[in-house]
Amino acid sequence: MAEELIKTQDVWKTYKLGEVDLTVLKGINLVINQGSFVAIMGPSGSGKSTLLHILGGLDIPTKGEVFLEGEDITNLSEDDLAEIRGQKIGFVFQQFNLLHNLTALENVMLPMVFQGVAEKKRMERAKKLLTDFGLEKRFFHTPGELSGGERQRIAIARSLANDPDIIVADEPTGNLDSTTGKKIMKILIDLHKNQKKTIIVVTHDPHIADYTEETINIMDGQIIHNHLEKKAAEDKVLWEKRKNT
Repeated sequence: MAEELIKTQDVWKTYKLGEVDLTVLKGINLVINQGSFVAIMGPSGSGKSTLLHILGGLDIPTKGEVFLEGEDITNLSEDDLAEIRGQKIGFVFQQFNLLHNLTALENVMLPMVFQGVAEKKRMERAKKLLTDFGLEKRFFHTPGELSGGERQRIAIARSLANDPDIIVADEPTGNLDSTTGKKIMKILIDLHKNQKKTIIVVTHDPHIADYTEETINIMDGQIIHNHLEKKAAEDKVLWEKRKNT
């Protein structure tokens, strides 16, 4: 039986915009199992990124509970959430979120600084991660000197710096051409298949969702279609084909 990794119970999220309350999530109930590769799909404004941020501990719900490995993290302090994120969750964003005044090597080393990793070990791991992604000639380049695909590979390397169990990716191919986007998705497939990472990807693109094993569709802050078993047989065949190419 699959082990529950992340679970939400009746999660709501409301933002106060002046005198107006904007409810973005409305009673979200879901389970993400250990070792899953999940797509959260929906149009712009559907609440999918907000949901991802809550699942990743970047935000907390207005109402409801979020559990990580059976622990209720809903009411933890920001310091405690930051510690959990640093140890267990890696983040990849559409805008890359690299520090432009740092080199590729320094960007990948940064998360390890906050975990107290010794400088020599930080350097060794950052070099290995970048080399694994074919960026051994880009160690000392800043993001402004790199292509979009290279920047996203650096962002993925950074997300792996502390060897987290979970990778959450918010529109990771959104700023890339289709060919480069496919390469990024194949990197995520490899991390799932060979390193057993649990991966959660937010996307509005059904072609990106085709790479994943499971799909959660969200509309107007509510889950409208949730496949947390297996997709249909033809989708499973497609998944097997993609991950083995």
